Amino acid sequence: MTDDAAVDGTEEGTGNRRLSLLLAMAMFVLVVDTSLMNVSISNVVHDLGTTVSAVQSAIALEALISAAFILINSKVGDLIGRKRAYILGLLAYAIGALAMTVAQGIAAIVIFWAIIGGLGASLLLPAMQSLIHGNFEGAAQKKTYALVGASAAIAAAVGPLLGGFLTTYLSWRVGFLLEVLVIAIILSQIKLVKDVPYTGDRHFDIVGAILSVIGMGGVVLGILVWQEGGDYVVLLIVLGALALAAFARWLVRRHREGKVTVLDPDLFRLPHFRLGISAQTLQNITLGGAMIALPIFLQIKLEYNAMQTGLSLAPLSLTMFAMAILAGKRSGHRRSASVIRIGFALSTLGMALLIPIVPRASSGWYLVVPLMIAGAGLGLLVSQLNNYTLAPIDEERISEAAGVNSAAGSFGLSFGLAMAGGILLATLSVAFTNMVNDSSVIPASQQQQISKTLEHDAEVMSNTQLEELVKHEPPAVQAEILKINTDSTNLALQVGLLIPILAGGLGLVNSFRMMRLPDIKPSAAAEAAALG
Repeated sequence: MTDDAAVDGTEEGTGNRRLSLLLAMAMFVLVVDTSLMNVSISNVVHDLGTTVSAVQSAIALEALISAAFILINSKVGDLIGRKRAYILGLLAYAIGALAMTVAQGIAAIVIFWAIIGGLGASLLLPAMQSLIHGNFEGAAQKKTYALVGASAAIAAAVGPLLGGFLTTYLSWRVGFLLEVLVIAIILSQIKLVKDVPYTGDRHFDIVGAILSVIGMGGVVLGILVWQEGGDYVVLLIVLGALALAAFARWLVRRHREGKVTVLDPDLFRLPHFRLGISAQTLQNITLGGAMIALPIFLQIKLEYNAMQTGLSLAPLSLTMFAMAILAGKRSGHRRSASVIRIGFALSTLGMALLIPIVPRASSGWYLVVPLMIAGAGLGLLVSQLNNYTLAPIDEERISEAAGVNSAAGSFGLSFGLAMAGGILLATLSVAFTNMVNDSSVIPASQQQQISKTLEHDAEVMSNTQLEELVKHEPPAVQAEILKINTDSTNLALQVGLLIPILAGGLGLVNSFRMMRLPDIKPSAAAEAAALG
């Protein structure tokens, strides 16, 4: 080998390592993005003059857009080129993040961050999967998948703390500005990415794509419209359910005719895949429900700033990260289904323990033990579910199966965010009104006026803010209103937590069905995809 050749080989190796790092940076931005919003809800509400329910709806909508379009944009990436899809996804995400740095109202957040950013994520995730597979081989490919997976796990663990620090000591806008800068760095090195040509069928299942979007979108949008007091809630949810049923029938019929489909329905004939997808959805409903209900509670009842909120959520996120790493290395000969069963049992137990603690919690310290238990359970699930789900998939279909797996997770997250947040806020509003009307301290002549004045604002008001609003009332009435606000907030969180508890319980039941199936050793391609 000549000296020139040796230099070229070194440069190529360095380039590959640099590309691995850039892909991991892209994944970090994707995962940390939602954490920035969760811990900054109160600040965003205050700065933009909006409501908690509006911000919560935007967070759920972003996850929904990503879920609803990930299968479609996976095919779009095949047709326009994976590298081009990767670039467009990064640009869309950067537009969403940049809009957050200058937004003056909730409409800008919904349009640019939730919709355009969500579309960017749905382009980015499948494109990254294909680019890793096409730009790396052998050990380098597995290391890159591992690095990208580790980046996602670290982002999930430190996201609340990072977001809390930036929001409290700088501004919530700074976090999104940093996202833009990271994406600019990634795009500046885009020449390192080699495009991966698509050689499959270039036809597109338009009807299936539309039905999948209407199906997932109708269910979650119906919940979001309900919490905002809009019309046609039942119609939207029924439309979504009917579209999902029609989507399933369409896939089966079109596949039987030998035509191209958005996804291969035969994947769901595999019991491991079918049960794994169900578990993936339920795990993310549990996580999404907890990660919207707890920040709202911490920032309203305990009046925590973003940093305090992030620190209070750290036992959940850090324990989840640590357990995922530990279980991934030391699961030994223990069956994946057994670990998944323990994971759902612990996550459900941790969430359930919060119910009696909520009324007594005067600081985040009260939540530490339950959140660590729940985090340990979620970490066990993270360590096993992807491998379990993708184990029976052959190499030719692994990319498609991984896309379905990602879509199921994103849909579960959006459903958990919407359902838990919507029920929490609706309970808070109804409970506040009913408690005011039933009060023997507040004069009957004032009950209706106070209810109308505070029913809408109560969802964003701590007791300190409420004191300012009712300062002209007699002392006894002031004290009664503050007590009602505290009691209704406690009840609202307890009811909101029923969503992750129910999802965890269903996951536990599902895990017993998993235990009846034999173990399958995943292929190298499945293991690599699971790491990513």
